[in-house]
Amino acid sequence: MRLSNLADYAVVTMTAAAAHCGGHRTNAGELAAETGLPLPTVQKVVSKLTGAGLLRSTRGAGGGLQLGRPAAAITVADIVEAVEGPIALTACIDGAECAVDHGCAVKPHWPVINNALRGALANIPLTQLVSGLVGQRELA
Repeated sequence: MRLSNLADYAVVTMTAAAAHCGGHRTNAGELAAETGLPLPTVQKVVSKLTGAGLLRSTRGAGGGLQLGRPAAAITVADIVEAVEGPIALTACIDGAECAVDHGCAVKPHWPVINNALRGALANIPLTQLVSGLVGQRELA
């Protein structure tokens, strides 16, 4: 399994945004510069993350972006789901057509597998990613 580029960029963007916690608000331009991602991509990701409540946007002179809740309360699973939707390795869980659906012995096990994957991602808080980022910035 591989995350889509957009989900990857969302994790990178949220990590950069979380590095501003307790400090000034940031904006898509700053996040693009800090991450090296193209501004239109960051704007698209920010829109999805704001829609999911992971980022909060305030307009005006003192406005900008800030986390929608504490970094410790945001997980990699939250970020991936904000961009990709529910975490599922197969489409058959969503009722999609499958050539072997009628006799599939594995189908009943996919929810367990998907829950295990989501659980693993839910055990990685944004604070853990930020602590790695801060360490890298100090070394640079």
